[in-house]
Amino acid sequence: MSKTVTPLPVPEPQQLLNASTLGRFVRARRTQSGMSIHEAAAFCGVAVGTLSKLETAGGDVKLSSILTVCSMLGVTISIEAREK
Repeated sequence: MSKTVTPLPVPEPQQLLNASTLGRFVRARRTQSGMSIHEAAAFCGVAVGTLSKLETAGGDVKLSSILTVCSMLGVTISIEAREK
């Protein structure tokens, strides 16, 4: 029997200052899509452990995996140079 996925609200757009902020966005998009962590990992082509680490800021995740997950789940990351 599958668990029901409770959608979490997507946080307000904000500056990406740490891994926890990114993790909250990724988890919110996954849950809003109704996907379990196992389903989302399969959909994104990453290991469940990788997605879990990303969502919880629980360890280092390769940048290529982060970009893939964000792209697949509809999370946009923007970058810009800071003023000196």
